[in-house]
Amino acid sequence: MKLGVFDSGIGGLTVVKSLLEHQLFEEIIYFGDTARVPYGIKDKNTIIRYAIEAVEFFKNFELDLIIVACNTVSAYALEEMRENSTCPVIGVVESGVLATSNALKDKNSNILILGTKATVNSKAYETSLHKQGFANLQAKATGLFVPMVEEGIYSGEILDATMKHYFQDLEVPHAVILGCTHFPLISEALQNYFGKNTLLIHSGEAIVEQLKKNFTFHTKYKNPELKFFASENPEALRNVAKMWLNL
Repeated sequence: MKLGVFDSGIGGLTVVKSLLEHQLFEEIIYFGDTARVPYGIKDKNTIIRYAIEAVEFFKNFELDLIIVACNTVSAYALEEMRENSTCPVIGVVESGVLATSNALKDKNSNILILGTKATVNSKAYETSLHKQGFANLQAKATGLFVPMVEEGIYSGEILDATMKHYFQDLEVPHAVILGCTHFPLISEALQNYFGKNTLLIHSGEAIVEQLKKNFTFHTKYKNPELKFFASENPEALRNVAKMWLNL
């Protein structure tokens, strides 16, 4: 199939990495709205408008499927994107909930949801997880992680101090949902902070799990065609993609 991946910036490349590892698609077209990142501090109507503009962009490519890698867009604008799209649209929030439900059999598990301010305020994860029977939930807006990842800060004193700022008063969770596609890039630091017994739930692997549940893939594509587009400085996005994806 021919796939479009939409994110507010570069974070959605973590989803692309998982998709490439599983060799599901013949062609992947990535669009990052780098001119307007981050989305997590913007209001709902603005997020919806940006999301619909992304759908219009993808109409140039006759896609079979669109993945919304941005959790904030998935929380606020998924239905509007579906209404305006000519192909199916899947968001990472529903995928993350599915992965959490499959990974944690104990409904009393202590789950920490990390995301941008907008994602946390939407309560999209809590609402869906409550329907799955989970009750011990806590969400934390950790928006400072986004510009750090955009700046290439994946470890070190600044990140350590920021994690301490956000987490020092929290009970160690059984699982942490990385509710922003930027966060898998600092997963090693998060794992070290919380300890090896805490399960990290990653959007990329979650979306692969949902795709395999909803669709049948008969062919593996070892060398898919990749195209990268950005609303600002596309060359910088391509350079990051080469580094992260080992292209």
